[in-house]
Amino acid sequence: MHGLAFVAGLSILIGSSGFARAADYQLGTMDKLRIRVAEWQTAEGAIRDWSVVSGDYTIGPSGSLSLPFVGDLPASGKTTDAIAKEIGAALQKQFGLKDRPSASVELAQFRPVFLTGDVENPGEYPFAPNLTVVKAVSIAGGLRRADAGQRFARDFINAKGDAVVYTTERNRLIARKARLQAETSKSDTIEMPQELKDLPEAKALLASEMALMNTRKKRLTLQLQALDDLKSLLQAEIESLGKKTETQTRQLELAKEDRDKVENLAEKGLALSARKMAAEQRAADTEATLLDIDTNILKAKQDISQANQDEITLRNDWDAKLSQELQDTESELDTLNLKIATSDALMSEALAQSNDAARFDPQNAASISYSLVREVDGQSKEVPATENSTLQPGDLIRVTAGVAMR
Repeated sequence: MHGLAFVAGLSILIGSSGFARAADYQLGTMDKLRIRVAEWQTAEGAIRDWSVVSGDYTIGPSGSLSLPFVGDLPASGKTTDAIAKEIGAALQKQFGLKDRPSASVELAQFRPVFLTGDVENPGEYPFAPNLTVVKAVSIAGGLRRADAGQRFARDFINAKGDAVVYTTERNRLIARKARLQAETSKSDTIEMPQELKDLPEAKALLASEMALMNTRKKRLTLQLQALDDLKSLLQAEIESLGKKTETQTRQLELAKEDRDKVENLAEKGLALSARKMAAEQRAADTEATLLDIDTNILKAKQDISQANQDEITLRNDWDAKLSQELQDTESELDTLNLKIATSDALMSEALAQSNDAARFDPQNAASISYSLVREVDGQSKEVPATENSTLQPGDLIRVTAGVAMR
């Protein structure tokens, strides 16, 4: 009875955890087994301990166990129960035993799992039941951190600050560009740029540019109005001088008639020479006045022509200024876009190199993806995984840290 109880106790042991108790667990390379073999000898009513066979064994790269007296025993893909039966049958056959030895096969240590990619300490780690991806990454030291992690964190902060400044300046330039385009097209309103449409500060930016546009437009209008007023004043002066010309022309005609009469009388000795000189002087003065009026009319016309030229120059200078400002604004935008791209690249590198950097930018923190390379039916297959995915012995966990920038 005691012998039967002993034999009954030599059952297949696989461990105490839920995973290890799985009867269908298939062994694989690098699984470690603890094997105990005993034989109940019916004739003698005693137990023979096969200590020479008992011991700890590891399934080799070929997927086989190498046991004394048994030799290489294929084990990969089999259960511990099947291995136990094959060991007993092999020993019975090898030694021609009447009673088959009973083997106890216990899974002493699962084959390890492997971690690769963006983990601090990639490599081989022991498997334990209920092991998940996040636990395995934790065992491997967590996500990869560069030796200069703090430096990368500082780099990230600096790059982030620069990006904020550059982005603010870019938005202001985009609003300025929209204003310049409105001024160029002689529009009274500024169209909302697509790049600013969803920004909370967009209305304030456009309101500021709209106020500036109205001020500039008012100044230009006043300058043009001043030129128009000057031309109107000069034209009125020309008209007034024209009327004076008519008056002075009549006066000249009368002065000439009077002079001619005085000359006739002087020839007949009926007029004094003083009267003759006075008549001639009045005629000469009238002619001089007419000449001055003509000169003033000519000058007024020249001033009108200059005012017209000043108006054309003012409008041309205004258009040229708008074109130059628009060109300068687009050039500044290109420069800022390059600076923003550089800052984004620096932030990406900092996030990829240092987990500490991610603490300063939770929205753009590194996005971690996991995948499992697992042997299925003799073939390795890679499948996506999450932090809570349960691992199996022999799994390879691939960790990839990406950066989701804005």
